[in-house]
Amino acid sequence: MNIENITKKLSESHGWQAKYREIMLFGKQLPELPEALKVGSALVSGCDSKVWLYVDLDESAQQLVLIADSDTRIVKGLLAIIIAAYAGKTPEQASQFSAYTLFESLGLISHLSPSRGNGIRAIVDQIQMQANRLA
Repeated sequence: MNIENITKKLSESHGWQAKYREIMLFGKQLPELPEALKVGSALVSGCDSKVWLYVDLDESAQQLVLIADSDTRIVKGLLAIIIAAYAGKTPEQASQFSAYTLFESLGLISHLSPSRGNGIRAIVDQIQMQANRLA
């Protein structure tokens, strides 16, 4: 699943219910994180839902590798979008990119509760902080 396909599907979806359905389908495609990786140190602070996030560097390609999971289906779908948005980016590119802005341009933020929007921002902030650490 790449970000171009995701943005195309969301742009072609008319109305929030259709977009919501697509987001839920994206989440089903995201692999579940093994229980052994669902540890407190991987939890993203600032999310009402539990979100486990790992950001690493593929040293041979100099690109970020992200894996994440959530205990809620909608957040898992949103994570799939975020992971696709950062796929193939170097740490430098990732530290200057905001998936939150992408969510705004796709019209998703306006349909999320304020706490869910804050959670998305916290996830993006965590990715950018980790990208800066890896740069």
